[in-house]
Amino acid sequence: MRAVLCGYYGKGNSGDEALLASLLQMLPDGIQPFVLSGNPTETRKRYQVEAGDRMNTFNILRVMKRADVFIWGGGSLIQDTTSIASPFYYAGLMGIAQKMGLKTIAWAQGIGPLNHQITRFLAKQCLNNCSAVSLRDGRSAEIVTNWEIPFTLAPDPVWALETAPLPGLWNLPAPRVAVSLRPHPLLTPVRLATLTQALVSFQKATQAFILLLPFQPIKDLKIAESIQEKLPNDSNILRIEDPRVLKGIFRSVEMVIGMRFHSLIMGAGAECRCFAISYDPKVSQLMTELEIPGWELAQLPEDANLMSKIWIENYANGEALFPDRIEFLRGRSLIHREVLYSALFN
Repeated sequence: MRAVLCGYYGKGNSGDEALLASLLQMLPDGIQPFVLSGNPTETRKRYQVEAGDRMNTFNILRVMKRADVFIWGGGSLIQDTTSIASPFYYAGLMGIAQKMGLKTIAWAQGIGPLNHQITRFLAKQCLNNCSAVSLRDGRSAEIVTNWEIPFTLAPDPVWALETAPLPGLWNLPAPRVAVSLRPHPLLTPVRLATLTQALVSFQKATQAFILLLPFQPIKDLKIAESIQEKLPNDSNILRIEDPRVLKGIFRSVEMVIGMRFHSLIMGAGAECRCFAISYDPKVSQLMTELEIPGWELAQLPEDANLMSKIWIENYANGEALFPDRIEFLRGRSLIHREVLYSALFN
């Protein structure tokens, strides 16, 4: 059985690569995946699967003609905040697959925000015609419930992603704190300068070694470099391409300060104390669900000393998730695997 996997793959975003790795890990035996990728050569090399250019319409149609299944492979694909074009791309491919008679699955999706009537219409139509729909958060579930479309709800599948070690990691000083920031219009130069000053104070107080993790280097690396300039001897930038290795890093980390959604999931899943800076409703909801302390990006403290003091308190006295809660979330996330089995073989 041939399955076309469609997501924001091969674009250098570790969160989306983690979703792809999770999907490939959960696919049943006997399913031959073909990944639509922004970098097919790298995708083939990393995951040992067939892959093709996600923007080559002729090749996509050719692959679909030979396929049995089309899968939206996880993440916030259907939202119009980042780009109005994004939902048209994904809905367009899903619509073509449905017209061609493929079995279609919306897998581990985060739906919205959808600010435009046309994108809400497209999303509803596509999901309504899917063989199966699985969602990863309660906010998405509310939207799809209002559309009266059946779905399965389970935690993000990255909770269950297998890990791999990073050679040489244990040679870096300990204790370690991971920091994952990303650009955003609300992360102004003034706010970034305040965050950086707070990190410098935090590092001096805790003597922690700062691991700067740009989850999408093409966007995040400049921020990481600007912070490292202020902590040249007490930080290191780790550019990790394999999401399994990236997740493994968090097993050697005491605390995570994260904007990136999956930095918080990976950190929480490794029993790290977490502190969130939310730029998106999906991060805010995760903060609520897991009781992660943090700030909305628009409401960052203006005082670097206050910011540092709050981080130091969380580092010293903050609570990580209990192992049984982590195991519960990991087990529940495997429901996404059950959705695949049920949809593919029933």
